[in-house]
Amino acid sequence: MSQSGLKQMALDIFHDALLAADPIEAVHRHFRVKAGLLQIGDIDYFLNQFRSIWVIGAGKASGRMARAIEEALGEWVAAGLVIVKRGGPEKLKRVQVREAGHPIPDSSGLAATAELLELLKRIGKDDLVINLISGGGSALLVAPAGDISLEDSRKTTELMLRAGMRIDEVNTIRKHLSRITGGRLARLVYPATIISLVLSDVIGDRLEVIASGPTVPDTTTFGQAIELLKRYRIPDQVPESVRKFLEQGAAGVFEETPKPGDQAFERAQNLVIGSNLISLQAAKQRAQKLGLNSLLLASTVQGEAREIAKIYGALFRELKKSNNPVPAPACVIAGGEPTVSVTGDGKGGRCQELALAVAQEIDGLEGAFFLAAGTDGSDGPTDAAGAMADWTTIARAKSQNLEAKNFLLRNDSFNFFHPLGDLITTGPTGTNVMDLHLLLVG
Repeated sequence: MSQSGLKQMALDIFHDALLAADPIEAVHRHFRVKAGLLQIGDIDYFLNQFRSIWVIGAGKASGRMARAIEEALGEWVAAGLVIVKRGGPEKLKRVQVREAGHPIPDSSGLAATAELLELLKRIGKDDLVINLISGGGSALLVAPAGDISLEDSRKTTELMLRAGMRIDEVNTIRKHLSRITGGRLARLVYPATIISLVLSDVIGDRLEVIASGPTVPDTTTFGQAIELLKRYRIPDQVPESVRKFLEQGAAGVFEETPKPGDQAFERAQNLVIGSNLISLQAAKQRAQKLGLNSLLLASTVQGEAREIAKIYGALFRELKKSNNPVPAPACVIAGGEPTVSVTGDGKGGRCQELALAVAQEIDGLEGAFFLAAGTDGSDGPTDAAGAMADWTTIARAKSQNLEAKNFLLRNDSFNFFHPLGDLITTGPTGTNVMDLHLLLVG
């Protein structure tokens, strides 16, 4: 099987995985309206029992989710506001869409969140709030607590990401520095009824982690946030306002995030409507239709990208040597969210770095092809969704005087793959269910 044939197969499989994560389809699968009756999951709501219906939300997919809600509810929607990542706006009829920066919070996010908080003041106990949450919500909901400035929030986020923190660890800290996440959004709209439709971008689909859990109880504490800073050796690097706020919170000066049993959650329903696993299952179906023997390995891949690459390298060699765990032509599918500890000054993202590390593992291993891409269409601070590598990547790079190990040392995977033409560029997809990894053997 040729390199170009494997490449086209991998891109076709990735395309079907993206379709399965489409927010509009996900909403319509779980949100049904007929004759004034709204069915969400196994709960029914009579729409005429509510004074007004509001639509709010934040995340990379919240704009497309809001479009689906408008299609389903029509004139039942009174008004609303969702905050999306810059570059992916939706034109809606009743819901306002605001764009903001991601993954580092910016002034647009600060202004949009302030506007959302003002809107929440109009919501009464007889109202229904439909809250649309997806990956990226933590960075887009910008409401720093205490005396913490936007710049201090930005610096803290950058430090945590560069340190290689997992997303659940990052969000443990972020929700304790916010006035709206960590269950506080539910408290702000109580006693109104709130329904949160959630597109998961975290390992295990943990509601308190996705977008820092704005409408679910938070089981983490100020003390745990401080311990995480110590574990990653950055407590002295975060701004003084952040360190002081966390320390005072741990001492009881500031109120903890709402915990299980808080009355704020009495009228709150949370439902995951899309996930990485759903996309991986669609990828497997497509691979099988293409005639590949397929195995869905895991949807919970996490850890340092370079270490994961070693495991994938061993799996490729096993596939070639013994046709185990599936015989060739094979497609092994995995997903999740690796991390990268940034020590260099290059440009790239976790998918591109993973692909670069895998390229070294499969150098010369004929018929081996690898794809890693983010379902949101962006990988780190780049305009690429990810990258592809095969048994010829290292040789092709050397012919252009590109030394892979040097680019990996600088965390400069984007500038390695760009001249090779092996970046994956989709543009904003309007969804986000973590990353897809494809291991093909022809």
